[in-house]
Amino acid sequence: MNAGVPERHPERPRRVPGGIAMFGRLLGVGAPTDAEFANLGRLLMAGDPMMDDVVAEMSALGMRETRPLFEQALVDGIDAVDDPPPLMEAFFRHIEATPDWVDHDQLTLAAQVMQSGGADGLYIARDVALLGGYQFSGFNQTLLRTGALTKGSNKRFAETSRWALDVISEGGLQLRGAGYRSTIRVRFIHSMVRGHVESMPDWDNDRWGLPINQTDMAATLVGSLVAPSIGVAGLGLVNSPSEYRAVGHLTRYVGWLIGVDDDFLPADFRDAVRILVHTSAALSTPDETSKVLAAPMVDDPDQWHYDSYPGVRRRIARSQHLGIARAFLGRAALRQLGVDDSALPWYPPLVFALNLARSAAAQLPGGRRRAARAGAERADAFLSTMMPTPVVIGDSSAIARAA
Repeated sequence: MNAGVPERHPERPRRVPGGIAMFGRLLGVGAPTDAEFANLGRLLMAGDPMMDDVVAEMSALGMRETRPLFEQALVDGIDAVDDPPPLMEAFFRHIEATPDWVDHDQLTLAAQVMQSGGADGLYIARDVALLGGYQFSGFNQTLLRTGALTKGSNKRFAETSRWALDVISEGGLQLRGAGYRSTIRVRFIHSMVRGHVESMPDWDNDRWGLPINQTDMAATLVGSLVAPSIGVAGLGLVNSPSEYRAVGHLTRYVGWLIGVDDDFLPADFRDAVRILVHTSAALSTPDETSKVLAAPMVDDPDQWHYDSYPGVRRRIARSQHLGIARAFLGRAALRQLGVDDSALPWYPPLVFALNLARSAAAQLPGGRRRAARAGAERADAFLSTMMPTPVVIGDSSAIARAA
């Protein structure tokens, strides 16, 4: 193992999950070069120095006194805060100076495209990106130490969905918009968790790298925003090349806001897929933690909320989501995750023709805006089914709540 690279980094690229590999080949994305693969290993030791310094300053001055100042700056801007701590002020001055390369028309288009995915986009995020992501055993080590099992996968995914829906809401990425605020809060929580987990006596940087490091953050970014945009094509939701470019641009800006290193900020949609392929090749190493975290997801539909025929609809939902996982992840991956691989993948062919029609309608004049409104309603309905009470980002982490 090279110096400065944790043991979890494999000696050579691992097998990339089938759906990701296939889409990568379609876009001409190859395996990482030796230099790229080595960089993925080195960045397992890199955190988010700017936010980490802010959190250290806030902790030294007292979180009870400084957290309200952070929230005020987030909601009203740093100029509204009287005598802010120096590092907090520098952070918000940096974040509020939106980079020149940000194109708000592209962000608006991308948000509409991603809203159009509706509940199907959340299904892919849950049954493919999140479930499949448990094969990334190094990242699982941090999750287990933050109480992921205690709070449950349903609550964790609901919080992740709330963040994503905020990001793609109308005006969400405007300065101090809902997605902007949620993303900075997630960045703050990441830093709190990073410091807490690294200080645990059983955490070994030489083995696992830094908790919530740059490589894991990049994989989470593209897994949350790009993988669903790819996966819904398998459900019949396809977009134009210009719309995919816009999704890549939104991913770049969200990555910048959340503290992802420049090495992992995608230049365009193809580059976002490259990052998805390359991080998967470095991180896809399932172990016993994969089964520990994946198994509870199978039972999550048993607690979902339906107004009528709840027992029947929960059984249908269980079959539906296991079938989606089988269709996109494959039976071998499900066996590695300890998940039932016998469910029939009936949902994708059932919805494919309907979604193709929706995709065609979205290309008509005014069609994308209509598709976005309808998709947002379907996504909100699914989120309410999972979690009928308001979802608060960070509520599943005792560390974040303590702040």
